Amino acid sequence: MVLKTFGWSFAVTALGLVAAGFYGGMTGLGIVAILSILEISLSFDNAVVNAGILKKMNAFWQKIFLTIGVLIAVFGMRLVFPVVIVAVTAGIGPIEAVDLALNDKDMYQQLVTDAHPAIAAFGGMFLLMIFLDFIFEDRDIKWLAWLERPLAKLGKIDMLSACIALIVLLVTSATFAANAHQHGGAHVDKAQTVLVSGIAGLITYMIVGGLSGYFENRLEEEEEAEHEAEEEAKKSGKPVSAVAMAGKAAFFMFLYLEVLDASFSFDGVIGAFAITNDIVLMALGLGIGAMYVRSLTVYLVRQGTLDDYVYLEHGAHYAIGALAVILLVTIQYEIHEVITGLVGVLLIAWSFWSSVRRNKRLELEGSAAEA
Repeated sequence: MVLKTFGWSFAVTALGLVAAGFYGGMTGLGIVAILSILEISLSFDNAVVNAGILKKMNAFWQKIFLTIGVLIAVFGMRLVFPVVIVAVTAGIGPIEAVDLALNDKDMYQQLVTDAHPAIAAFGGMFLLMIFLDFIFEDRDIKWLAWLERPLAKLGKIDMLSACIALIVLLVTSATFAANAHQHGGAHVDKAQTVLVSGIAGLITYMIVGGLSGYFENRLEEEEEAEHEAEEEAKKSGKPVSAVAMAGKAAFFMFLYLEVLDASFSFDGVIGAFAITNDIVLMALGLGIGAMYVRSLTVYLVRQGTLDDYVYLEHGAHYAIGALAVILLVTIQYEIHEVITGLVGVLLIAWSFWSSVRRNKRLELEGSAAEA
């Protein structure tokens, strides 16, 4: 079962690590390994959400999601998107950006370094919004109850997440970015760049969230219409075209899944810039991680055990919040990529351990109640 589900992921991992070793030596190998783990840890909640929707789809649409969807996720978001970020922030063409990444690494490194405040502000704000919207939402299951319970009460205030994010952005631009950076003897004020890029990250999050909400609403409408049509058919004795209804609903499911997948991809792609500026290592690491996320989605659907480890989603979002803070801090200060990568892994491991303890406690309580 495991080999069948994760077989392609194992193969891609082996090829990716070998390629990383040839390309960047042991350092490159380590960076790709960290990026893969980071992508998996940040995207675990993505796999859970995907699995919850995917299990409602028929075999045809599941296959579409796991084939075309993989191409979009791996090659589109993990390979093309980082090039686009560098091209836009550095003011060069995508082809030129790829050419520099492969053939003139010193110049490419300089362009990425110059563009880092904009990248960090954009990514930091996007990730911060994901984290804030999560912790301000009231949930039945709470991991760190002493923290999450009062935050959920505060979350009843409209637009609180956006207000806090904007305050953080203003403070960041005023403190870190307002300090002049030395570039070739000239002092450059990065405050305006950080402010504009951070607002762009906030707008991007709102657009992606709006699209996700739109597709989710359309999906619910389609499911309601299908249910009503089935009820009418039962009353009138006429057959209902189940294939057409299921096909339309499944199509909106597919669109919704792709928007969700793209939104979750942002954190891994943006977070990768906190680990390395090398586009080749970034593509290898994120590609390996994306394959495991897809395999994990299939595994969760086939096993039907989405609710076994209830705190993992919390751990993933706390990792996103930590990464947002790290990105904003790196506008001014350098933080070692090992620290950045391990923070997410430790939070995920902590949440997994907490989930296991909770399951054991519930099992003991159930046994005691039966006795």
